[in-house]
Amino acid sequence: MCEDWENMISKGIILAGGAGTRMSPLTKAVNKQLLPIYDKPLIFYPLSILMLSKIRDILIIVNKGQIGQYKKLLQDGKNLGIRITYLEQIKPKGLPDAFILGEKFIGKKNVAMILGDNFFYGQGLSKNLNNCTKLKSGAKVLLHKVSNPELFGVAKVNKNNKILKIAEKPKKNISNLAVTGLYFFDNNVVKYSKTLKPSKRGEIEIIDLLNIYKKKNKLSADYIGRGGAWLDTGSIEDYFKTLLFVHAIENRQGVKIACLEEIALHNKWIKKSHIQNQIKFYGNCSYSNYLKKILKISA
Repeated sequence: MCEDWENMISKGIILAGGAGTRMSPLTKAVNKQLLPIYDKPLIFYPLSILMLSKIRDILIIVNKGQIGQYKKLLQDGKNLGIRITYLEQIKPKGLPDAFILGEKFIGKKNVAMILGDNFFYGQGLSKNLNNCTKLKSGAKVLLHKVSNPELFGVAKVNKNNKILKIAEKPKKNISNLAVTGLYFFDNNVVKYSKTLKPSKRGEIEIIDLLNIYKKKNKLSADYIGRGGAWLDTGSIEDYFKTLLFVHAIENRQGVKIACLEEIALHNKWIKKSHIQNQIKFYGNCSYSNYLKKILKISA
């Protein structure tokens, strides 16, 4: 069946700012999203999720003075068959601030947002992502079962996947379904974000934004299936767990997670010549060797 691409979400935001204080002193000189998760910078992983979602127009929001570091790594995206633009966030003001900063980028389109320190993996994930990008109105979140829901924002859902209640780190257990750092919104998200008031910690909160949609009965959910993985690399402990997970999967299966060029080639966004150029760009390394294998397989 041919997809109705005109009605699918075509714009995505990666929020890659923040001070990264929980990982200090590692993050004193280097932005957290540029630290390595095994053999690739962390930013490759959320970027790969947007690319798997068939989103090609991407805004990366970074800390003040860090755009040059990202451009050196990712350039403008043409090498991957996508378009990457950048914006600076002077200081963290909460997740919904991404939509206020990105108002011009979003325009009249619907938009997806992923947090730059979130890691997703699972069989059938691409199918879930493409289902989420079909959103026409309202908002959709991706949920994942966790054993310690008191540490996360969680959602209570009915049989039609409508969210009945959503709460941040609830003391009383309402659900074991955590709200991950991947969101899909209609164009009202900019307008709603502007109405939010800062919480006690001085930031506008994503939970408050989602509750606006919930009150309008416009908030639904999709799920990372059993066997899938969602990891937040915000702490050094979780960062290390993610690194070990990627190492184990890649060495066991012989495939790379978040190989941007492989995704772009599969999506028919680039040609083999682009991959040859990327091999020259990366130089003599294991990532380049993997790209060479891709060229041989697709020959």
